[in-house]
Amino acid sequence: MDSKIETRPFVGGRHIDARERESFADVEPASGRELARVASAGSETVAHAVAAAREAADRGQWPRMSAEARANVLNRMADGLEKHARELGALEARDVGKPLSECVNHDVARAARNLRFFAAAAQSWTQEAAFSEAKFLGADVRLVNLTERPPLGVGAIIIPWNSPLMLATWNLGPCLAAGNTCVLKPSELAPLTCLALGEIASEAGLPPGVLNVVAGLAETGSALATHQDIDAVAFTGGVATGRKVMAGAAESLKRVMLELGGKSPNLVFSDADLKRAARGVARSIFRSQGQSCVAGSRLLVESRIAGEFIGMLLDEVRRLRIGDPLDEQTDYGPLISAAHRERVHAFVAEAAAEGAEILTGGKAPERPAQGFYYLPTILDRLSPRAHAISEEIFGPVLTVQRFDDEDEALALANATRYGLAAYLWSSKIERALRVAERLKTAMVWVNSFFLRDLRTPFGGAKQSGLGRQGGRYSLEFWTEPKLVCMTYGEEK
Repeated sequence: MDSKIETRPFVGGRHIDARERESFADVEPASGRELARVASAGSETVAHAVAAAREAADRGQWPRMSAEARANVLNRMADGLEKHARELGALEARDVGKPLSECVNHDVARAARNLRFFAAAAQSWTQEAAFSEAKFLGADVRLVNLTERPPLGVGAIIIPWNSPLMLATWNLGPCLAAGNTCVLKPSELAPLTCLALGEIASEAGLPPGVLNVVAGLAETGSALATHQDIDAVAFTGGVATGRKVMAGAAESLKRVMLELGGKSPNLVFSDADLKRAARGVARSIFRSQGQSCVAGSRLLVESRIAGEFIGMLLDEVRRLRIGDPLDEQTDYGPLISAAHRERVHAFVAEAAAEGAEILTGGKAPERPAQGFYYLPTILDRLSPRAHAISEEIFGPVLTVQRFDDEDEALALANATRYGLAAYLWSSKIERALRVAERLKTAMVWVNSFFLRDLRTPFGGAKQSGLGRQGGRYSLEFWTEPKLVCMTYGEEK
């Protein structure tokens, strides 16, 4: 597989040499060894990619094709993803450290679904007409007001490393379906499947310059956010970087979509199905080793059932099979890097030093001995001011807090600068609706974890982001509503 990995930028329909002639190491999380040497796109290469996208937007056929014709190409891209699902899943498992089954059955499958969904959605994204009457130059006239939705032009899409193929297509789908062209920047920690996506797009018949992929370090993202020929930036990542992207885009008043971090609570009430809740809480935090913006990293449990529930949760943790991501039986792989593992452990060590009890985990496992593994960790009896409670760890660490009633549960849940997601476990529909209404988050799941229709809004409140994605929300972001007003039927 290594010999087949293409690591150069994909620009204008083909892989090219980066103009800076620099590279960086892409390290395999499960082994700690270099997986690939990736060409680093600096400002010159970014400018070349933006120029290719601009040419395709201003003079190419893609924005001028019918929505149906564009949909046919996107569906062929989805076919290509499905055809190569096994090898793409294996590549992503090696690059990210997620279990192979998750990469193939969820991430690659969802990537194909993203493209098909927006290919269909854009075809129903029609013009609107409003009819009215007015006086014009002393005469009574009738008006027909058309709202057209042409594409914005050139988009920059900047994604993180935790689910690269899924997150890339979640943004590419509406961007391309609406008729835009784009430059995609994957994270330097896991760029390989996105670089492969360029070839799949080319094979599907996507015109040259419509999709360009540039991997690189911070300079690459900054060059995209500040480039004068970029019309919009969709960024997924951390709050600190999101602020920089927003500041860089401000100079030219680019449209910005920010999907940022989270510190999502799991509220477990005594009337919940505790077995189902324990499985759901464990999945919400330990899936992808907790490296997810929607990870349910704070357990808020009603005091009267706290001991029983924590015991059930510990049983779920013991069932996790930790191992090689390429092993079909593995449930739980390594963290993305040595530096990230150190960061995760620093939160745990600080909490323990302040008196927190480590119920399980809190260290690297003895086996596998190689790679960046860190055990699923649950912290109890924390200080209310502990950073592990307030800051996004982005790792497999669950904090426990107890409450006695709904008001206390809501006070704890809302005591965060984040507002992405929340999970609520209760058998009482009245309680579920009452509590969901008072939770200061953009998304609430009741007795479930991250199941949703792609037509619904996805995004964050407070410091978890700006804007919404999904269905018409994504298409609204990637189009520029234009009014065309005509008069008819003048009366003499």
